[in-house]
Amino acid sequence: MVFSSLTMIYVFLPIVLLLYFLSPNRVKNLILLVAGLIFYAWGEPVYIWVMIVSSLVDYLAGLVIHKYNDNSKVRKIALIISMTVDLGFLTIFKYSGFFIANINSLLNLNIPVPELSLPIGISFYTFQSMSYTIDLYWRKIKVQKNFLDYLTYVSLFPQLVAGPIVKYEHVQNEIHERKVNIKLVGEGTNMFIKGLAKKVLLANNIGALWTEIKAMDFGEISVVTAWIGILSFTFQIYYDFSGYSDMAIGLGKMLGFNFPKNFDHPYISKSVSEFWRRWHITMGSWFRDYVYIPLGGNRKGKFRMVINTFIVWALTGFWHGAGWNFILWGLFYGVILMVEKVYLKQFLDKLPNLIRMLYTFILVVIGWVLFDTSSLTEAGQLLKAMFGFGNDFIDDYAKYQLSSYIVVFVACILFSTDIRERVTRLLIDKKNTAKLYYYSLPILQLATMIVCTAYLVDATYNPFLYFRF
Repeated sequence: MVFSSLTMIYVFLPIVLLLYFLSPNRVKNLILLVAGLIFYAWGEPVYIWVMIVSSLVDYLAGLVIHKYNDNSKVRKIALIISMTVDLGFLTIFKYSGFFIANINSLLNLNIPVPELSLPIGISFYTFQSMSYTIDLYWRKIKVQKNFLDYLTYVSLFPQLVAGPIVKYEHVQNEIHERKVNIKLVGEGTNMFIKGLAKKVLLANNIGALWTEIKAMDFGEISVVTAWIGILSFTFQIYYDFSGYSDMAIGLGKMLGFNFPKNFDHPYISKSVSEFWRRWHITMGSWFRDYVYIPLGGNRKGKFRMVINTFIVWALTGFWHGAGWNFILWGLFYGVILMVEKVYLKQFLDKLPNLIRMLYTFILVVIGWVLFDTSSLTEAGQLLKAMFGFGNDFIDDYAKYQLSSYIVVFVACILFSTDIRERVTRLLIDKKNTAKLYYYSLPILQLATMIVCTAYLVDATYNPFLYFRF
């Protein structure tokens, strides 16, 4: 983790927020910049230069694109240089080992595979920085002439290492002028605590079970154990990633930024297409805007639409990790989305909502098998165990874990729906209960913070899954 959880929440954040709120507007960006660099350097001191260099190249490319507004050739060269540097860093640090290992295997060579650690959050800040030069080239945004302000945008510490992916157009006005008031601080605090609870109370607890089952021999586990394990990961990755996104969005509100929503109850989706409109929304919109639409989208006939879809989903899988399992995971969704779009949509629309949700959820769970197993062989073994090919249905281990984790599973299921929002709206809409809600909210927030703190003090298991991407 970039910081220890306790250090970040109880030392770093209060100091930054206090300095930020007490400082005049003209130095607020400087405080954010210094905080972002400290935050990143604490966990990644070796590779902070990668973020700074790529930001500098994109900033300079932006100035050239702006200055030569009427010279398409110069503008295109500046854009190409910017994208080459950004994608070059990403390729070197994230994908070079994968490419060389596959070349060695294919051609029976022995090229040394570089052992480079992955800079934290490189996939996120690279996409953010690229969005600036591309949108500037398309004349969708205004140029940023102050490098420190631009670096402030790239290094915004709330969402620097795990998103949401904040395009420059989302915050171009707020970089220079933003409002900070009690209402936004209150909303941000509520969002931050909600995200913290998702991460600490749900993701960590259920994730520990998957870590234990993942270490087993999938050829020997029972059907129920297999499902307990992959369902644990299904909820872990949701609460881990959406929890971090909520914390980032909440901190952004406290600082005067309105970051885009990243999750919208994806596990209640009634189709896989809907799931990807609700899951990691900012990544989906990035690939749509900068890959799918420029390739022609669905404007050039059905065949091109199919090809474009598979390109986008292969890249989506590869963005998540340098492994064939990630590429297969992306292509798995490409196939399903094409089948839904071309053949299944009318049929699905006629089914009861519960059946549609179950259909979607099972496919998503199968997708997570491909996503978080170390090899295709291991993925196949887990899928065979899940569907009972040669394995017992249930064993003593499964019975024990079911009884131990039943409360956590129920909580994970309930809070993955929109029940919390429905109850909140119901309380707010009624005059008598609205007062009770607003008076009790600070008490509930304080109690949640105390419980989360207690968990963090004793924590031995506290991974942030998307830091590795």
